Parts: sequence; structure tokens; C-alpha cells
Amino acid sequence: MPKPSRAAIFDVLSHYPVPGTNATFATLKAVKGIEAEGGRVTLQVQLLESYRDREHVITAQLRELLGRQEGVEQVEISFSWEPISQVEFRNLLPTVRATVVVGSGKGGVGKSTVAANLACAAAKLGLKVGLLDADIHGPSMGMMFGISEGPLGTPEGKILPIEKYGLKLMSMGFLIEEDRPVIWRGPMLNKALTQFLADVAWGDLDLLVIDLPPGTGDTQISLIQNAQVAGAVVVSTPQDVAFLDAKKAIGLFQTVKVPILGIIENMSAFICPHCHQETHVFGNGGVKAAAQRLGLPFLGEVPIDLEICEGSDKGLPLVIGHSESPQARIFGEMAARLRTVLAL
Repeated sequence: MPKPSRAAIFDVLSHYPVPGTNATFATLKAVKGIEAEGGRVTLQVQLLESYRDREHVITAQLRELLGRQEGVEQVEISFSWEPISQVEFRNLLPTVRATVVVGSGKGGVGKSTVAANLACAAAKLGLKVGLLDADIHGPSMGMMFGISEGPLGTPEGKILPIEKYGLKLMSMGFLIEEDRPVIWRGPMLNKALTQFLADVAWGDLDLLVIDLPPGTGDTQISLIQNAQVAGAVVVSTPQDVAFLDAKKAIGLFQTVKVPILGIIENMSAFICPHCHQETHVFGNGGVKAAAQRLGLPFLGEVPIDLEICEGSDKGLPLVIGHSESPQARIFGEMAARLRTVLAL
């Protein structure tokens, strides 16, 4: 039988993305050693401590991928973990009283919609609020707020956030053409995010809401280590599989010592606009029960509303366009709880 090819093995490993992130083993420099003897392959892998909850998944996936390579009969993987606590934390937002990150661990749960409406609700309470769309690859705040123009600059070289609905807004979507993809890797992403913190003239804010991109990788950690984050809000839909990813986000925040301010169950039910009957399309109550089991605060449930979707497409957040709706009231109550917890 032919011997396993180290080059082929390294190629597979280099292109392997850590589950829940866009970061590959190559960008993370995770492969520390490869030994191939007979049909046995032994790997030494080093990753950040925040990825430790994925050890079994990574092991299973790598054994499957490498097992397809010619000559590979057995794969053994040795992990070492780099503590995040050794990372130097900085505060690039000295004029912001409190920074809150909104995460989910995955996409498709309405996290950006929740972040936008929470920020609007906080502004309606009289707070000075900013909203940063930190999803470099898939920015959505331009459409959600009906913004097509780019930001202006100051003589000092700072970027002026765009102001709308009482918020100061910044997004990669304001800086690039709508249909142009952002094809950047780790170092460029981290540099751009650092600029969004340090080179934007946020001014004096009571609250900056940061809409995190999906996942629990380098991008999220870079933001947290460069902003003095007061706490995190985690968004999940009711399905158990969605909360599994939300738990990864919770694990990341707990690892880097960011308090969990609350869990939100989005799309908790569908209320028929004609008969007003409530239907639990994705189940109901699972997120609240899970938060209680984990000893974490539960902020509330947000039902599905067609006006939320239509408003987002038209650039009019629900809290602004339908301020008397039950969902807008829920966002207002959640924002009020956050204001109390953050002492704003």
C-alpha cells in the first residue's frame, strides 16, 4: 500500500475551516506537526481555548477527510489550547459609556434585526446610541436603515458615522458597492474592525451596540479585545439546533470574561395578521428554559411579524415604523432592562 502523502495531508488541513467560523487551519496557523508512519497519521493541533467545545467535532471531521487520502488507515490528533486570557485587551472607545455586543453563534436567526431594533428602542429611551455592523462579509444595516450614501470624513482623518433615526451608524456596507463582495482574510478583517472602533468619530455615546458576524472566531475575539465590552446579548430561535450554536457564542463570551446580559428568543411564534392566532412554527419556550438551566438572564421573546421583514427591506426598523406594535413594545422593554443593568 502506498504511504500517505504529507503534502496532501497538509493541503487538506490548510483548507479545513474550524466549525462555526470562516477561519481555516492555515489562517490560524493551527497545524504544529504532522507525522506519517505506515498508514498511521499523527497530528499536533493548537487552537484558541474558545474552540475547545468543538474538539470532538473537529476530530471526527478531520478523521473523515484524511481517511479519504490514499494510504491513510488511522488518524490520531493531539490538541493543545492557547488561553485567550493572555491576549492584551484595549479600549479603543474611550468616549462610549457602555458597549454591548449582539451575537448568535450562527446566521439566519434574525440577529441583525434584533440588534437594529434594540438600538432604536434604546435611542427612544433618550440614550445617545451608536450601532456598528461588524459583519464585514455580509453587511446588512445599509438596507435595514435605507442608507445608500457613503460617510463623510473629518479634517483629522476620522470617519463620521451616518446619523438616522436618532442613531449613529457605521457599516462596511456604507463604504463599498452593494453587490461587491469583500474577499478579505484574517489580518485585513481585524485591521478593518479596529478602524471601525478607533477611526470612527463616535463622539460621546451612552451605548454602542455592535452587531457581531456569525461564528465564534478571530473576528469576534478581535472586537472584544479592542473594545471594553460591558456585556453580550445572545439571540437564538426556538429550535434546539439553533441554541446549540448560541451556546457556542455563550461559551466564547464566558471564556473572555464578557458578562451575558440576556438571551433573546427570536421568531418565538407566528401571529396570523387575519385571525391573530398564535402558531409556534419553530417550537416555543426552549430558549427561556435553557437560559434558566444555565443560570443566565432571559430578556424576552419576539414573535414573527411580516412588518419586521417588510420594514427591514424598506429601510424602516419596526420600532420606528410600527412603534405601537406588540413587537416594538417588547423591544422597548428589553432596551429598558439593558439600560437598568448597565446603569445608563
